[in-house]
Amino acid sequence: MVKIRLKRIGARNHPVYRVVAADSRSPRDGKFIEELGTYHPSRTSNNVELKLDRIDHWISCGAQPSETVASFIKQARKAAAQEEAPANA
Repeated sequence: MVKIRLKRIGARNHPVYRVVAADSRSPRDGKFIEELGTYHPSRTSNNVELKLDRIDHWISCGAQPSETVASFIKQARKAAAQEEAPANA
């Protein structure tokens, strides 16, 4: 089963995470299938960057996002909708 989850990278006390599609049996920081975005918890704004088209592809293939990644996806979709609304007005 494929999971969409976080993979920790970065130095000690300065974490950076990659959002990856990985087999559920692989370790957290181990082998993954595809990188789908990044998360920088030390930034105050614009700290999540996601490839929503690739995430949609993996979800349509049956991948399950973790709770944290699901909240990031929800935030990214909300931000994308807000960017489109002024452009259409």
